[in-house]
Formats: sequence, C-alpha cells, structure tokens
Amino acid sequence: MKNLFITCLVLLFTLSLSAQTTDKAAIQKAKDEIIGTFGFYPTIFEIVPDYQVPGMWSYFITTTGPQNAIPPKYRELINLAVAAQIPCDYCIYFHTEAAKGYGATEDEVKEAIVTASSTRAWSMILQGNGVDLDQFKDEFKKMMAFMAKKAQKK
Repeated sequence: MKNLFITCLVLLFTLSLSAQTTDKAAIQKAKDEIIGTFGFYPTIFEIVPDYQVPGMWSYFITTTGPQNAIPPKYRELINLAVAAQIPCDYCIYFHTEAAKGYGATEDEVKEAIVTASSTRAWSMILQGNGVDLDQFKDEFKKMMAFMAKKAQKK
C-alpha cells in the first residue's frame, strides 16, 4: 500500500511538471499576439510565469472578445461594479476606462457602482439577519407574480 501511495505521488509530481512545460513556440506565439494587440508586452502578462502565458492570454481574449453575448460596454460596467466591490484600484481604473472606451457615459459608470453597492447592501442585510433562502425565494416569486399580474392590467 505504501509503495502504491509513493508511486502515485511520483506520478502526480511528474504530471504537474510536464503540464508546466509548455511548448516554447506557444509561449512566443502568445507573446507576439499580446504585443500585436497592445503595441508592447504589458506588466500584467510579464508577471505571469512563461508557461502560463498562453493560457492566460487565451483566457483574456476569450473573456473580452467580441463573440460574447454581453456587449463590451455592459461587460465592462459589470466588471467595474465587481472591481468597486473587491475593491481593486487596478481593476477600477481599467474597467472604468474600458467602459468609457466602449461608449459608457459618466452617468452609466456612476450608476454601475451605485447599483453594485445596492446589491452589496441588501446582501449584508439579508445575510446578517439570517433570512432563510427558501423563504426569500418564495417571497420573490410571489412579488414577481403580483407585479406581472399588475402590469397586465395596465
């Protein structure tokens, strides 16, 4: 049993090492794409270990790409709202400027932050008071049904 355990550990260690040995060509390709996109190699990628750059770049372009269901301006406003809640000065700056770059107005930027604060405030109130989640869901369904019925009468 002990030998099986040691064999498994050695296998896991070997697999983790081979997973970190990404093809140098893939690393260079990702770096070239980053430079081609931004005009230089930003620190945000410089601080990532080389073997992780292709994966991080792929993640970055997938989550920020034009193929996403949420339009870029709204995606950046969502990211800004999250950044303000974390809080992260780097993210707040990045997502504020990106949202504006995609056409967000100053009022939309402000509203995204205020809306996020509202969610956080209500979350604190509900969580802090230990409101039962199933009760909350039932009440929410009743509220929505009432408002839908009321809207149909208009």
